[in-house]
Amino acid sequence: MPVRATKRGDERTPLSGAYDVLICGASFAGLTIARELQGSGKRVLLLDRYEIGERQTSACAAPTEWLVNLGLEASIVQSFAHLVMHRPAKTYRWKLPFTFSTFDYRHLCALLREQGDETEFETAKIEGRTGFTVHTDRGDVSAPLIVDAMGWRRTLSNAPDAIQPPNARLSRGLEVHPPATGEDLELWLDKKYVPRGYGWAFPAGDEVRIGLGSFDPRKHVKKETVELTRDLGLEPNEYQGNWIPHELRDATEDGIFFVGDSAGHCLPLSAEGIRTAFYFGLCAGREIRMALEGRQSREQALERYDAFSEETRWKFRWMLRTQTWVGRCNHLPLLDTVLDAMSSQKLIEWSFTHYFKIADPAYALEGSRPAPTHELTPA
Repeated sequence: MPVRATKRGDERTPLSGAYDVLICGASFAGLTIARELQGSGKRVLLLDRYEIGERQTSACAAPTEWLVNLGLEASIVQSFAHLVMHRPAKTYRWKLPFTFSTFDYRHLCALLREQGDETEFETAKIEGRTGFTVHTDRGDVSAPLIVDAMGWRRTLSNAPDAIQPPNARLSRGLEVHPPATGEDLELWLDKKYVPRGYGWAFPAGDEVRIGLGSFDPRKHVKKETVELTRDLGLEPNEYQGNWIPHELRDATEDGIFFVGDSAGHCLPLSAEGIRTAFYFGLCAGREIRMALEGRQSREQALERYDAFSEETRWKFRWMLRTQTWVGRCNHLPLLDTVLDAMSSQKLIEWSFTHYFKIADPAYALEGSRPAPTHELTPA
């Protein structure tokens, strides 16, 4: 687990200035955007409350192809070709049409940072925004292009209807990292651990990342996380928890780009938010770069990015419907019947390939996408 390294006290000197781009949040989405702005010749500032790579908040697993296509394969710790699904009465072992890999968070962030190292970086607690000025605990900074990639809190939103937990469109997750080894990527759909949600165990070299996610944000899962860990013959340690958005939100608001969890770019049911952060981060970065280069206006960049996000809305809705159904049927034999039917290799390949394509890693190898077919707002 990363050691806290954020500057404190006298090291937190005043911060001010005008930039061409402000990226608020220096994890998967923010670092990906900075990568896309490399070589632009513009002043880009990346802000985060923590040092880069300091604060891991997820199980850190993603399709291997995403990591390879982004040049991040050196961070891979372990790869898996199968998914093991545990139900109370039966265990399923499915061969996937692609591989997943667990990775080292600090190493991956360092690699992404190297790809965008022309971007300036400062640690600061971001407190809000007035227009195109961002307020931090070290002072105010401004830019005509601003990104909120800070997570589910959607800090830079000034909308009056922001919903906070536990009455939010969020799932609750908790994870521990006991020292151990394993060979399989494992999931549990078992009401013994969580009535509406699932458990996981993701091996990563000399540790196993074990946790529970509840689709109901009111359901606390610490006791059950301990139970699952001990059922696997391990002792819980190094607790980390987070809220996980499970509904897509607007990708732009009041001239601001929202990317990753702040836009709800986290797949319902699976709670996969890393590859979607890469995917939408690439798009936002490319659109912002086109604006910096004078190939489109800020308004057109916002419109194109918002359209890109909206193109996936129906897919997120179907995933959310599936999440709702699984949550309701977790205790019923009907779910076993469905899983039995899904165990055909042809159906596994069909369903997981469609799931995989929701945020296709091939996008990392492409340039800016073609102009949308609808008419843009005039520059």
